[in-house]
Parts: sequence; structure tokens; C-alpha cells
Amino acid sequence: MKRTLNVARMHAIAWPLIIGWPLVVLAISFVISYTIFALVPTTDNEYNFTGSVFSMYGFAIGFYIQAVTQTFPFALGISVTRREFFNASALVALVQSAVLATLVYVLSIIEASTGGFGVKLRMFGIFRYATDDPALQWLGIFTTVLLVAAIGLVVGVVYQRYRVTGIFGLGLASIVLLGGGAIVVTWQRWWPEVGDFFVDTPRILLLVVIPLVLTAIFGLAGWAGLRRATA
Repeated sequence: MKRTLNVARMHAIAWPLIIGWPLVVLAISFVISYTIFALVPTTDNEYNFTGSVFSMYGFAIGFYIQAVTQTFPFALGISVTRREFFNASALVALVQSAVLATLVYVLSIIEASTGGFGVKLRMFGIFRYATDDPALQWLGIFTTVLLVAAIGLVVGVVYQRYRVTGIFGLGLASIVLLGGGAIVVTWQRWWPEVGDFFVDTPRILLLVVIPLVLTAIFGLAGWAGLRRATA
């Protein structure tokens, strides 16, 4: 455990990428969104939705890509084992997800209590569309940030093992998979059932269980790739 904590401190050196940059991006996104909705005429909508909070997820992916492509080779060079590096990365992901989830949730409370900061803005409370349960709202943010971190780890592993060709192949496979899925759903006219799934599925399953299962799948894939990745 001590070795894992020591390796986690290596990640902490990049704290601007873990916490700093997401906060800066959130702050800038908030200022832009607030200014836009303060300038436009008031509408009859209950909320003025903006997806700016999703920029936070992009930096979570970026951090774990650089963790594998830059920190991982250095760690192997100082005799850190692959398992210690993976465990430390998982620990950092848990802490990072908890910190960001708490921050965004607190901001969502302020947002809701001030009428969207006076302009009906809904940027931080995106999970309020899905549930009124505060615990599920926090868990929804936590699990999705954790899932994005696991995806970032896999992308980093693919690059470390297969370089640019691997990234291009991964991107192509994603397009084929998602595009093929969209074609099948459209062909079978399943879009109403897809919508019903998101509406009718119990919130704890949709916001917590499914993201955690996907996180476990990506985490196992990342570990399998990390075991074979070279420095």
C-alpha cells in the first residue's frame, strides 16, 4: 500500500491536469454561458441548459492518456511494477472523481437556489433532469467521471502499445461500432424503445450500476493492455 501511495504521488505532480485545468475550464465555460444567457432576452423556458460542464470530462480523459504515455514509462524506469502503477492510477481516479463530483454538486445546489444564477442557467445540475435524489445526483457525477478516467486509461494504453496506428484504429472501430449500432436501431425502428430505456430504467441502475460496470470493463481492458505495454 505504501508503494501504491508513493506512485500516486507521482501522479499528484501533475495536479494542474487532475484538478487545476478542469476547474479553469469550468470557470471559463461558466462565464461564457452566463454572459450569453444574461445578454439574450428572457424566455419562458424553466431552464437555459448548457452542456459546458462536459468539458470537465475531456480533461479527465486527457490526464489518463498522458499518465500512461508519459508517467508510465518513467515509473517503469524507476522499478515501479505495472500493478503498482495501475493501482495508483485507480486510486487517483477515485479521489479525482470524488473531488470533482463534490465540487460540481455543490455548484449545482447554488445554481438551483439562485434561479440559475439569476438567468435560469442549468450548467452544473445536469443530473437534476434525471433525479431529485441528492445522493444519486452526486453518484451520477462521480461514476461518469470515473468511467471517463477508465476510458482515458484504455486510450493511453492503446497509444503506448500501438502508437498513432492504434489510435486511428480505435477511432475507426468506435465510428463503425456506434454508426453500425445507429443503423441497426434505425432499421429496426427501435428509437422509441431506446428512449423508453432511459426514461423507465431505475435511476440507481442508470446513474450508478451501469457506469460502474462499464468502468470495470474498461479498467480490466486497461490492465490487460498495461501488462503488455512497453516503456
